[in-house]
Amino acid sequence: MRGRSPLGGNGRLMRFRPCIDIHNGKVKQIVGGTLRDAGDTAEENFVSERGGAWYADLYRRLKLPGGHVILLNAKDSPHYAATREQARAALSAWPGGLMAGGGITADNAAGFIEDGASHVIVTSWVFREGRILYDRIRALEKAVGKERLVLDLSCRKRDGKYFVVTDRWQSFTDEEVTPELLERLGGFCSEFLVHAVDVEGKANGVEAPLVRLLADACGRPVTYAGGVGSYEDIRILKELGKGRVDVTIGSALDLFGGKLEFEKVLSMFQGEDI
Repeated sequence: MRGRSPLGGNGRLMRFRPCIDIHNGKVKQIVGGTLRDAGDTAEENFVSERGGAWYADLYRRLKLPGGHVILLNAKDSPHYAATREQARAALSAWPGGLMAGGGITADNAAGFIEDGASHVIVTSWVFREGRILYDRIRALEKAVGKERLVLDLSCRKRDGKYFVVTDRWQSFTDEEVTPELLERLGGFCSEFLVHAVDVEGKANGVEAPLVRLLADACGRPVTYAGGVGSYEDIRILKELGKGRVDVTIGSALDLFGGKLEFEKVLSMFQGEDI
């Protein structure tokens, strides 16, 4: 069935990773760079009438494991409780099938695992004043185990280089995404998630240099997100990623109001239309 793909090379299979992004208690697709804590605002591409559990059940039936449930509200937001409940419903609909990210700390990580998450995805909590706090990474490893920890190195371009951004992609850190950083952090986690935030939600092309970097440098499983807007973009990712980079697609899918047919996209990952 679906999930594993013959698109890749070098002994690894490129996979489609589904997503459930939740903001203000609703499943949404947003333009990533527009997300703001003040007023809980974001430019919206799509707001679903269905809850997170519906999408989780769909992915379960299609055998698409390893997807991401992302909470886009800060923990002090008045909408956080509703967003957390949507995430809980999604994780409970497919125990062990989906990962959870957004506001994860060493104190609450185990709670997401108890809700059904296979892994927790962490960014902001392991940074302070733009630098990585390795003691916090170790605390997370102690809380849930290295095998359940995914580090989110979502990034934006500055001065021609990619820097990790935190706080729901609003704050630049001093950490540049380089082969050295990926190698160093790879010892603390099971895989990476990387959103190309400048193109996230825009569906107008992928960040090719970033995909090349991830394919050439990463020894851990890594998922790329951002900018996919055509079937050709998927073919480009297959070529640039060399089978080493998995892909998640949101706003461009007709599942979320976009123009790409969900079933056709899945068939491409099965090698039926490439």
